[in-house]
Amino acid sequence: MTMTRLPGTPRLLRALNDRAALELLLEQGPLTRARLGELTGLSKVTASQLVERLEERGLVTRVGEQAGGRGPNAQLYAVRPGSAHVVGVDFGAERVVAACADITGAVVGRSEQPTGDTDDPVGVVHNAVVAAVSSAGAPLSTVRRVVLGAPGLVDPTSGDITFAFNLPRWHAGLLGALRDDLRTRVVFENDVNLVAMAEARSGAAQGIADFVLVWVDAGIGLAIVFGGRLHHGSTGAAGEIGWLPVPGVPIPHAAAPRTKPAFQQLVGGDAVRVLAQEYGYRDDTAAGGVSAAIADGAAGAPMLDELARRLALGVTSTCVVLDPPLVVLAGAVGRAGGAALAERVQREVAAIALVRPRVVPTGLTEEPILRGALHTALEAVRDEVFGSTTS
Repeated sequence: MTMTRLPGTPRLLRALNDRAALELLLEQGPLTRARLGELTGLSKVTASQLVERLEERGLVTRVGEQAGGRGPNAQLYAVRPGSAHVVGVDFGAERVVAACADITGAVVGRSEQPTGDTDDPVGVVHNAVVAAVSSAGAPLSTVRRVVLGAPGLVDPTSGDITFAFNLPRWHAGLLGALRDDLRTRVVFENDVNLVAMAEARSGAAQGIADFVLVWVDAGIGLAIVFGGRLHHGSTGAAGEIGWLPVPGVPIPHAAAPRTKPAFQQLVGGDAVRVLAQEYGYRDDTAAGGVSAAIADGAAGAPMLDELARRLALGVTSTCVVLDPPLVVLAGAVGRAGGAALAERVQREVAAIALVRPRVVPTGLTEEPILRGALHTALEAVRDEVFGSTTS
């Protein structure tokens, strides 16, 4: 009888064990070789060989000792933070914020500067990234990926910007220019999609594989997540819910990037601010008007009811097609409305359609786009760095 040998099997098992050990070190902090062996189910000898292998590759380092027991103290090991870095960038019409995180996810550097009416987006991004990495005390050569969130369309094939709202000088070809300039992997992603990734990792959608996120701010946007993965569509326009034709507002028939589309006219920042003023809540921002209505208790209910009815048109249209179990309301207006607005939208959707999604407010309070960019970058870089243990 001839035995069939599976080529590379021991190598594959080593890679799987290495990856499992690195994930445990990230999740549970410093561990001894013995504890790693217990958690991975490996023998003491195999666990020791694993740790030595990861030390040689510069992925783990000794960080102390664990006292107790007979014999010498056991060495504690942790993932070496400086083995790789990532940078997340939130690029808006008024400011650009960049944050640098090490491979453990700790944010170790930050830069913030006004965007201005610049003719040089490459220079602005370059300065923000370099300043964030410099403040982290890290060499630029350790940055394995830069993820930029921008309001607009990203071509799913080329990865390039095809149109950026409020950023008229962002254009096709910018991705290549940034990669050449920074000499590292640069990735564009729609800002609302990045918020959805942050909600899935540490916000209101933790543990939920299928959900949609509705961004209600100056603009209106949608992110679609199925099976834990973003759906971009064939042209990157999936989620441009502002273009949804809805009753009660003019529907433009000459669609162009600068056209104000129907649903945007109904629930965009300008529309919400006017609605709040009609109910006596005069604030310079849409979120401020919503917050004032919330603070007004029962007297603010009519304004919130009307806003919920408007939002429900877009949420219902999305949900009767996708039927997700969860809808997250995010953005400045979604955050300001909180549970009071989310509950109203949930009731309205259930009243006008057969779908019954749970509608909840965002679970994130600070810089969700930036957090999403860092999460996305870290996930990719950990796959690259930890997966390289097969060599």
